[in-house]
Amino acid sequence: MVHVKEVARRSRAARAGILPGDVLVSVNGNEIEDVLDYRFYLADESVTLSLARNGEPYDVTIEKEEYDDIGLGFETPLMDKKQSCRNKCVFCFIDQLPSGMRDSLYFKDDDARLSFLHGNYITLTNLTDRDVDRVLNMHFSPINVSVHTTNPDLRVTMMKNPHAGEALHHLHRLAEGGIELHCQIVLCRGLNDGNELDRTMHDLAALYPAVSSVSVVPAGLTRHREGLYPLEPFTKEESIAVLDQVEAFASAHFEAYGSRLFFCSDEFYLAADRELPNEEFYEGYPQIENGVGMLTSLYTEFISWQNEIKGKKLLFPRHVSIATGVSAYPMISKIARQMERRFPGLSVTVYEIKNRFFGESITVAGLLTATDIIDQLRGKDLGHVLILPADVLRSEGDLFLDDKTPADVERTLGTSVRFAKNDGASLAAAILRRSPRGRKE
Repeated sequence: MVHVKEVARRSRAARAGILPGDVLVSVNGNEIEDVLDYRFYLADESVTLSLARNGEPYDVTIEKEEYDDIGLGFETPLMDKKQSCRNKCVFCFIDQLPSGMRDSLYFKDDDARLSFLHGNYITLTNLTDRDVDRVLNMHFSPINVSVHTTNPDLRVTMMKNPHAGEALHHLHRLAEGGIELHCQIVLCRGLNDGNELDRTMHDLAALYPAVSSVSVVPAGLTRHREGLYPLEPFTKEESIAVLDQVEAFASAHFEAYGSRLFFCSDEFYLAADRELPNEEFYEGYPQIENGVGMLTSLYTEFISWQNEIKGKKLLFPRHVSIATGVSAYPMISKIARQMERRFPGLSVTVYEIKNRFFGESITVAGLLTATDIIDQLRGKDLGHVLILPADVLRSEGDLFLDDKTPADVERTLGTSVRFAKNDGASLAAAILRRSPRGRKE
C-alpha cells in the first residue's frame, strides 16, 4: 500500500479533498506500486485517483496540464524501499570504507528506478524480465548501467554473483527496446583490462546507438582493503596504454559513426601525465558525473564566465584560499593565476589536500573529509574566506563524510567557509564573492 504523507497547500490534490494518511490505490485504473507507476500514469491531462480513507474507498478526478504534478508527497521518494545491491564486487568502494561512519554510507543501492530518476548506475542483477518489461512499456530512458565486462564468466568473478553473467541479456533487451543506455567500465588492473577491455568495447559498440556513451574509469582503491581482493592501481605506463587502447577504438568508432562512444575518465589522463582533451572531444559531456571531462568543463566554463564580465573590476583588495583534491589542484591553480592577472589586488592561494582518511591514492575532491582539510590547513593564512568544493558535503549540504559540519571547520580554522559548485563560473563567483552573472550575493 502507498500512503499519502503530505498534501501541498492549495494544490490540485488539496482542492480535491485528499488528506495525509489516505491510501493511494490506483491512477486511471492502474495499480500503483512505486514512483515509476505514479509518474507514468499521472502524466495524463485527466486523472482519476482511487484512494481509501479509514478503509473506505473513494475516487477523485483531477484536470490538469500534461505532466503537471498534483501536490502529493509520500513516505519515501520511491514510494517503496530502495533495492540493495546483491553483488560483492572486488572493487566495491563501500567495502573499502572504514568502520564507524554513519550507517547510510554503507548502503549499496542497485535500483533501476534511481537510475532513471537520479542517474545512479545499476548492474542489472536486481532486474527480472518483468521489471524489464515495465521499463520497455513505460519507456523509461535513459538508464545508466555498470557493465565492467561483457564476458559472462569474468563478470561473475568480478561481481561475485552467479547471476551477473546471465543478467547481461537485460542489456540487450533494453537496447533492442530503444532505451538509451549510458554504460561504465570500472577497470581493474589484471582483470578486465587488455584483451578483455577490447572484447567489452566491441560488444558494447555493437549496441550503438542504444548504448550512447561508455566511460572507462579506474577502480578507486582506499587504504582500507584488508581481506579484500588484491587490486593494484594503474602505473603511469599502464595508464598511457589504457588511454592509447581506448582512444584508438574510439577514434575508429568516430570515423565510422560520428561518435567516439568510449571516454576515459580524467584520472587516467592525470595518471598518464597527458594533456586533457578539449571540450569538443567530449561530445556534450554525457559522462561528466563519472569524472569524464570534468576538469575540461570546469576550465571551459571559467573562460566563458571571464569573457562575459569584461570591464568588471575588483572593488577592494581580497585574499581568498581554495582547498581541493590532488586531481583538481593543477586546474584550480591555473584558474587562480588567471583570476589574479585579471583582477589586480586579488590574491588566491590554492591548497592541495592529500586524502589521508581514505588513502592518498584517492585524489578526487569530492571524497575529502573535514578532518584532512583541518589537519592540513591548520595554522595557514587562509585570507578572507576558504572556498571548498560543494560535493565534499552530502546532498543536504550539512555534513562531510566524517560527520563534521561546515561550522566545525570554520570554528577550528578561524575563518569563513563557503562552497562552490563544480563549475568554473561558480568557482570564480565564489572567489569574487559575486554571483555567476557578476551581481553581489
